[in-house]
Amino acid sequence: MKSLPLAVAAVFAAVLSCVPCDAYAQRDRVLVELNSFEEVPAVSSTAAGTFAATIDSDANSITYELAYSGLTGEVRQAHIHFGQRSVNGGISVFLCQTTQNPDSTGRAPTCPSPSGRVTGVLTSANIIGPGGQGIAATEMGELIDAIRAQVAYVNVHTTTYAGGEIRGQFDGRSLGRGGRPEID
Repeated sequence: MKSLPLAVAAVFAAVLSCVPCDAYAQRDRVLVELNSFEEVPAVSSTAAGTFAATIDSDANSITYELAYSGLTGEVRQAHIHFGQRSVNGGISVFLCQTTQNPDSTGRAPTCPSPSGRVTGVLTSANIIGPGGQGIAATEMGELIDAIRAQVAYVNVHTTTYAGGEIRGQFDGRSLGRGGRPEID
């Protein structure tokens, strides 16, 4: 019976030792909804998608899942771009690729088409720029800062809409502290 209080104390100490870990972890979870009306210029499509991710500044990585459906053409590529709302910006990182539009780093998964899900972990090795906008290849910290500053967006490009069929801006509604976001 005397060992029970010791066991309870050990569990309590273990729980308390993890509290600072979570309190100081530099993790953000994001959930971005993609639709055609956010494209620049806007397009009319019933396609939709979600981008869910956990940004881990300590590990300098982004673990993500991109899901989309209802696209009118074959998917050619999907990216995170550096640009504010209603403005087109350069590509920072590929989320998926095709043989017609390959990721120059060779690290992105293949895009399913016309619907599907892709998952991956982005690291500095995945970042390709855009150099002309001040983000050099491998600068993951710059991309994380852009996402947190709400000047980045997710875009899925198709054969019907080469400039993008669905798009979603990182914004205050999509950013949150904590664990992995839920996906429908």
